[in-house]
Amino acid sequence: MTEGGPLARIFLTRVLEPGDETGGRWLREYGVPEVVHRLRGGGPPLPGVSGARWAGLMARAARADPEQDLATAREAGVRFVAPGDVEWPVQLDDLWDARPLGLWVRGRPSLRMWALQAVAVVGARACTEYGAHMAATLAAGLAERGWVVVSGGAYGVDGAAHRGALGAGGATVAVLACGVDRPYPRGHTELINRIAEQGLVVGELPPGEHPTPSRFVLRNRVIAALTRGTVVVEAAHRSGSLVTARAAQRLGRFTMGVPGPATSALSAGVHELLRGESVLVTDAAEVVELVGDMGELAPARRGPVLPRDLLEPAARQVLAALPGNRPASPEEVARGAQTSQDEAVARLYELRALGYVERHDDGWKLTRQALISVRAGRSRR
Repeated sequence: MTEGGPLARIFLTRVLEPGDETGGRWLREYGVPEVVHRLRGGGPPLPGVSGARWAGLMARAARADPEQDLATAREAGVRFVAPGDVEWPVQLDDLWDARPLGLWVRGRPSLRMWALQAVAVVGARACTEYGAHMAATLAAGLAERGWVVVSGGAYGVDGAAHRGALGAGGATVAVLACGVDRPYPRGHTELINRIAEQGLVVGELPPGEHPTPSRFVLRNRVIAALTRGTVVVEAAHRSGSLVTARAAQRLGRFTMGVPGPATSALSAGVHELLRGESVLVTDAAEVVELVGDMGELAPARRGPVLPRDLLEPAARQVLAALPGNRPASPEEVARGAQTSQDEAVARLYELRALGYVERHDDGWKLTRQALISVRAGRSRR
């Protein structure tokens, strides 16, 4: 059973804006029934707002029709999930007074179950090909590992992340800044409808409501709270995706960034995050290592194995002691390798059998094969 009943909270979604902390405090201190009663003119104004603001809320309340909103939602295949419901993701309670009044949900899966293992992938709307590629690849990798990809349904990185998850046959959630019965942006109508068929489309606003700049910003706190961590792929200094990352940090969630070129303005915001408390990631395995369970480690990263890497340490030391441009005597090689002359000679014969060195009068010199190998080894340092 929900706190205050579903119709009371549906009524409030028409009156209070998402993330209204004053309204959230009212609900916590007075309870849903009393707040609804006051807004319907059944008592003195609630504290903390001006007379003009209270009059505006009362005007909204007079036009609210929760029964009609619920009927419209059901006709569109949308349900309302409120705090206290079985499907309510309890991690949203971390938002405290900015917690959503409830969420309108379109799609069959359980929002609560999906939010248990979810990662946000967000970033620039006007992203580069690199950004779109990285977002789609990350999302596909996360989906293949059983993770739910959450994003905002927008152009650019958001859309690429959703498509990457869907293309891998995985789970994805779009959190909208408008009514979930009206896909936005319009150019993503087909994508959002597909997400609703394969995954979930959620939002705080009742049916028919349109997005505004402030609603986009406030929507980002829901993305951050729903997930275990947020990955930012391309973001300028004033990108809305940085709002999501900072909300995640305030909530104690993991924040991650995918680096881009140092000269790219679209990666400047990500690099700023990475200079702080965020973690650099380059693929899904690294994301899961951070947000997943203990033991879900990313594979060790290293360059290609060169033939000289397979030599024993003593042989590598002798090989490194040989100059690249002239022969050297066994005594000189021994000094360079910090070993005895007998040991150096033994290793030189071993290296000759492997094709690394050759005799040159009374000295030893590197073969062409060895020169290439040594230079390759030095270039990796």
